[in-house]
Amino acid sequence: MNLRPDLAIIAANVAPGSRALDVGCGDGELMANLRDTKQVDVRGLEIDPANVSIAVARGLSVVQGDADTDLVYYPDDAFDYAILSQTLQTARKPDRVLSDLLRIGQRAFVSFPNFAYWRVRWGLMWGGRMPVTPALPVSWHETENIHQLTIDDFRAFVAERGIVVEDAWFLTGNRRTSSAAANLRAEHAVFLLRR
Repeated sequence: MNLRPDLAIIAANVAPGSRALDVGCGDGELMANLRDTKQVDVRGLEIDPANVSIAVARGLSVVQGDADTDLVYYPDDAFDYAILSQTLQTARKPDRVLSDLLRIGQRAFVSFPNFAYWRVRWGLMWGGRMPVTPALPVSWHETENIHQLTIDDFRAFVAERGIVVEDAWFLTGNRRTSSAAANLRAEHAVFLLRR
């Protein structure tokens, strides 16, 4: 199974036999991979009922819910990992969602598109319009993104809250980019965090 590049990084860094909650799990692609390749006890939370149906049909334990409102129902330290891939920028209260992730899981993976990527900057500067890129594939009026953020924004956000960054990966397409100038050169970021 070919995973999206950020999901492949997450899958490679989740310990076998651990417990994980995938928040915004989509159709359960990452969950199925973790279950089948690493015997991870993985659960999912997904807002889209069609995706919930697909994931459940795969034999996955997924409930319909909203990260902004339903994470409060999960107990502290219930999972080894809480995963939030390509969802933080769609949250109404991203600070609350991140806080809940780190309460629920001992560690949290967070991935997001980098709005400071040079092609995005270029599109704004020369085109004067919100860009459409492979990482941001729809027009501004169709996007679910309500909190555009950059890698440097996220680094400052976690530093202000005393959150520890255990590791970070930066991607352009399916290639890794060095952390030097990642804010300019990376389309996506994946962070592994802990309290």
